[in-house]
Amino acid sequence: MFIQILASTIIFFLTLPLLFFILNRSSKSQKSSSNSNVLPKRYPVIGSVFDVIANLSNRVQWITQILQDCPSATYTLHLVFGYRQIFTANPDNVRHVLKTHFNSYPKGYYFINVFFDFLGNGIFNVDGESWKFERQVSSHEFNTKSLRKFVETVVDTELHDRLIPMLSDVASGKTVLDLQDVLQRFAFDNICKIAFGHDPACLLPSLPQTEFADAFEDATHLSSERFRTPLFVIWRMKRFFNVGSEKKLKIAISRVRDFAKKIVREKKKELAEKSSLESVDLLSRFLNSGHLDEDFATDIVISFILAGRDTTSAALTWFFWLVYKHPEVEKEILKEIKEKSDMPVYEEVKDMVYIHASLCEAMRLYPPVPTDTKLAVEDDVLPDGTVVKKGTLVTYAPYAMGRMEKIWGSDWAEFKPERWLQRDEAGKWSFVGRDPYTYPVFQAGPRICLGKEMAFLQMKRLVAGVLRRFKVVPAVEEGFEPVFLAYLTAKMEGGFPVKVEERGDLD
Repeated sequence: MFIQILASTIIFFLTLPLLFFILNRSSKSQKSSSNSNVLPKRYPVIGSVFDVIANLSNRVQWITQILQDCPSATYTLHLVFGYRQIFTANPDNVRHVLKTHFNSYPKGYYFINVFFDFLGNGIFNVDGESWKFERQVSSHEFNTKSLRKFVETVVDTELHDRLIPMLSDVASGKTVLDLQDVLQRFAFDNICKIAFGHDPACLLPSLPQTEFADAFEDATHLSSERFRTPLFVIWRMKRFFNVGSEKKLKIAISRVRDFAKKIVREKKKELAEKSSLESVDLLSRFLNSGHLDEDFATDIVISFILAGRDTTSAALTWFFWLVYKHPEVEKEILKEIKEKSDMPVYEEVKDMVYIHASLCEAMRLYPPVPTDTKLAVEDDVLPDGTVVKKGTLVTYAPYAMGRMEKIWGSDWAEFKPERWLQRDEAGKWSFVGRDPYTYPVFQAGPRICLGKEMAFLQMKRLVAGVLRRFKVVPAVEEGFEPVFLAYLTAKMEGGFPVKVEERGDLD
């Protein structure tokens, strides 16, 4: 296998001079054409690799422009040596891939190979019977009232014991903090307590660096970088020789998995001594249900941390930016918070439809997972007529779908929570959801996100708790526009510096 990879790489680089000659020969005719077509230029052997490389830093925005320019919102990108990747923002195609022909579009060997070192056989990195088994086990645990109550307790404790006091100190000291970093710490503490029953205490006032959190960040970032490499053989060779980013990734993964296995062993020891665990975290639930294999427990819990760590913090980062930019939305949110403040916690969150709509609208424009890729395991034809060959990567793009005029209308660029709402005869708002294949922010079909309700609970509790007490003001220059970075999950480039002001009484 290594010899084949090495040979392919050598052949590629030996042909580069010829490829550049072809590029230069065709450049004159391309320059003379002044049309505004954004479709990539395609060459023999290498396909559109030059455009891919040129747009590595803004790949999701580049793909979005291409899909907006295509009548069916679907485009086949030609890569080196005849490989192809299909991108789509067409809801019919998304339904076809995620539901109607679900078995024809698994994660596939490419995705699994990229993330196997990190995720192993966790639920987000397996297909077929392994996935069905893990999904069944996980679904049972996620649908218990005791877990929901546990999540409420964890979130409220982190909110009132750590986040609110921190923001109060920042407000009184009139200092600037990176809200993106704070929200990531908040989410990491929460998901570790929910998944492991372990508190990494990332959101202490000193904002400490913790080895597990730092290693998890490195493992996530470096694993996703493999996807951004134009030639997969490059990261494979770096891994073989244990150099560069692959050496760093190996160290980070080792730290994550060693720590996770230590927690698993401690839980198993506790179970052996007590015969039953008092904890209700996910790891305890899996062990209590008889799933005692150390690697299985480690893999599945790491997957849950990955799913819950950056997704909610990414959504909330962009939410606070958008709310600041739209004071009329903030006014409606504050009105709703005041009206629901006397309700029990769960009922309060459940009934906050305007905040729910605002979060959905923020994730429409800035989805935490901007793209997701499947692998075609057989020849197929998508509903819009796009031909799919076996072995082709098929990527649906929630980021692009949130920017399609055909789906959202001519005002798609506007932040309007009201597009998710309707009023009844008494003038009360009610939430109107969208088809999950039009809005696949939480995936759709058999693999739809199990933690969706947990995520909304966490986000709505945080929004209500923070905005009830504080006004969040970006500490940026006039005219500043944040940059959306798309890795495995989304981030705001350079963080989100803010000042916090005490709001006082909502009256």
